[in-house]
Amino acid sequence: MKPVLELLKNRNSMVFQVEPSVSVFEALGLLADYGVGALVVIDHGQLIGVMSERDYTRKVALQGKNSKQTTVADIMTREVITVSPNTNTHACMSLMSQKKIRHLPVLDGPKVIGMISIRDIMDDIIADHEQTISHLTNYISR
Repeated sequence: MKPVLELLKNRNSMVFQVEPSVSVFEALGLLADYGVGALVVIDHGQLIGVMSERDYTRKVALQGKNSKQTTVADIMTREVITVSPNTNTHACMSLMSQKKIRHLPVLDGPKVIGMISIRDIMDDIIADHEQTISHLTNYISR
């Protein structure tokens, strides 16, 4: 399995983020605009949380709160589980499974350099399996 840094190199390097004071409604617009399921919450350059579609569903929609009057700080996940650029994808998959999470911010020291999702991990596993199958098929065909 490859390190997370390899996954980040193969896609847009932009870190999709939001400030804690932003309304949940605005944050949902960002999720839709970016086509992602979670945003890192940054305050004064520091990672302080993650806001996901799951946070919205469970902490706003199901509780009957108003997304225009609720801030990201009110619903974000504060206990953020992170990985380093050198963490391998297998370790990320295990961590996501154990903690029942779908997104992992990638930190290089205190700096957020990206976020990987369970979809990123699955796409990588599928690509590895396809490559292995291709190699084996070529080997057998000789």
